Amino acid sequence: MTDGNYADLRALRCIIDNGSFVGAARELRVSRSALSETIRRLEQKLGTQLLNRTTRSVSPTPAGARLSSRFSEASAEIEAAIAEARAASGEAAGHVRVHAQRLGYDLFLRPFLAGFAERFPKITLDIQIDDAAIDIASNGFDAAIRLGELVERDVIAFPLHSELRQIAVAAPGYLAKHGVPQHPRDLREHLCICFRWPGHATLYSWEFYERGSWFSVPVSGPLVINDQRATIDAAAAGAGIAFWVESEIQPYLNDGRLVALLTDYAAGFPGFMLYYLPQRHRSAAATAFIAAVRESVKPR
Repeated sequence: MTDGNYADLRALRCIIDNGSFVGAARELRVSRSALSETIRRLEQKLGTQLLNRTTRSVSPTPAGARLSSRFSEASAEIEAAIAEARAASGEAAGHVRVHAQRLGYDLFLRPFLAGFAERFPKITLDIQIDDAAIDIASNGFDAAIRLGELVERDVIAFPLHSELRQIAVAAPGYLAKHGVPQHPRDLREHLCICFRWPGHATLYSWEFYERGSWFSVPVSGPLVINDQRATIDAAAAGAGIAFWVESEIQPYLNDGRLVALLTDYAAGFPGFMLYYLPQRHRSAAATAFIAAVRESVKPR
């Protein structure tokens, strides 16, 4: 890619992000007419229209949207490489806000933090750990770690897991007293330990897979908890049936405290992802954090 191509694509992205030639020209510190000529020349070079222009608005064509999105991803990679180079010379410094689901923190950030702090002593990580579904842009976060199915639109996402699987479990004593469910719909007759996502009024419906499609089963029981690890502890104590990520329940299965149920109806789903906005002016500290996670946390 030549310098001219990069500048043209950056101009296209800037216009789309601003929604106008005027705002983009102000940000890029060029005249509106020069910017218009840049896009005209780029469209002529590519042989396709990239922007829909009216007297009141500017919007991308499907081709323009795809090109801008691909360029955003590529430029993010370039920024990450630059951040790594700066980090090597000790230049990366600043404050980075990160949001992480609890399990995502346990799996990926907890083992990562000590090494990152040693490598980037001038960067302060401000980490919020909870399961709330938030918008990272409006809440001022630079990056987040969340399950793939919960990731927001129009972000750059990097997979940290190939996939996860959730299963239902119960203690042997509970099953001896109440019986073993044979199909997910049987759970409606059992004592289930329910989970509620923070910020949600309704309980989480357990999700199963049968004959090529997913379906949900609303459950109820004597306990509602907003921490999934706590639901597993309650199940191990005999309070009812719980539902969570198989890999986290495995130690309980290995020592016999819990028994796996309905595994024929369990299937994989997108695992955790690191994601962030395709911002034009991401700080060196945030870019260094993103690059370090992508470098050190290998997809599983």
